[in-house]
Amino acid sequence: GFVHTFTTNPNRSKSLSKCWLSSDDDNVIDMGNVGFVLLAGGTGSRMKANMPKQFLSLRGVPVLHHSLSLFLNDLSDYNTKAGKTAPPFVVLVMDPKYQAEYQPIVDKYEGRLRFANPGVERQGSVENGLNKLVDVSEGSCQYVAVHDSARPLVTIDEITNVVRDAKEEGAAVLGVPCKATVKESADGKLVLRTIPRTRLWEVHTPQVIKIDTLQRGFNKVEADNLEVTDDVSIVEALGEPVKLTLGEYTNLKITTPEDMIVAESILDERNSQPINLLT
Repeated sequence: GFVHTFTTNPNRSKSLSKCWLSSDDDNVIDMGNVGFVLLAGGTGSRMKANMPKQFLSLRGVPVLHHSLSLFLNDLSDYNTKAGKTAPPFVVLVMDPKYQAEYQPIVDKYEGRLRFANPGVERQGSVENGLNKLVDVSEGSCQYVAVHDSARPLVTIDEITNVVRDAKEEGAAVLGVPCKATVKESADGKLVLRTIPRTRLWEVHTPQVIKIDTLQRGFNKVEADNLEVTDDVSIVEALGEPVKLTLGEYTNLKITTPEDMIVAESILDERNSQPINLLT
């Protein structure tokens, strides 16, 4: 995952404590002005598999389907039952060669699910997804939640918390305090220094940003030819605040075959129900 450095905030424990709220009506927020961009345009080079990692089978369905089902079905049901609005649109950023296969799913969700084509880099994919979201929502979406389809284990509580924080601060990102000891090296051979772990966070997705902020950020990145590693880095480039929302260590990114085994066991432990996006 991405690692960000932050100074210690004395109010952090207070602001993060609400992440452990149980799933009750107090922890449901309106998402009628939040659109989701799901990144599934990768080629899967690190998995040593024949297909991109988002299409590998996890509990009988492609990894990607876990996030799609969460955004289109579970999150909608969760919000609707509490009398709150569900996210109106999900944009699926996917290579055109796979889009025909997913057209029946797009058709089933009657306008709520749309395709966008990937860019050369992640940043281009996010920008394409954002442009599509702005287009289809006709201005009704004020926030975008960008999620990596290789993170199939994110929970409704995590999404609710990060969206709430973004609505308060303008931008928020899920993350966890870094457990590993991190050392810096200049040449890949010798240790330059050990970075104090207390200030390091491993950053996950979704990353939720006010749309007009992200658009301004993209303009600045382009104008100044900046290199950014994740979505909230674009907000940081503007000098604007990004809230850290305490997430779960289980929100892992599938990058190796071993990750699939861990993901299977986490889903088993949760007794997660079978997913079928076409029923």
